[in-house]
Amino acid sequence: MGRHYILDQNSLPIEADFITWARWFETANRTLEKTEVGDVIISTVFLGLDHSFSETTHPILYETMIFGGPLDEFQWRYSNRESALLGHARAVAKVKAGDTDDG
Repeated sequence: MGRHYILDQNSLPIEADFITWARWFETANRTLEKTEVGDVIISTVFLGLDHSFSETTHPILYETMIFGGPLDEFQWRYSNRESALLGHARAVAKVKAGDTDDG
């Protein structure tokens, strides 16, 4: 880990140096989707740091996480915005269906 990313004006991730990233990160709205189902919150965000732990794979820059309920703190990570939004919808559907499988 260590590669820093910001979103450009078209919401596309671009690699940035640490200072540029830190300034952007202070005020950026990184939330793609946030859904409440009862007392459970499903949140999908742009991480801003590559969580792939490898320079040979696509950067992992997005995450969906569930807060509350039987899937509390389960998370899924993605390399692009489209996958993250689809993953968010799947996580919402899992919570609504009462599905406790983390797959």
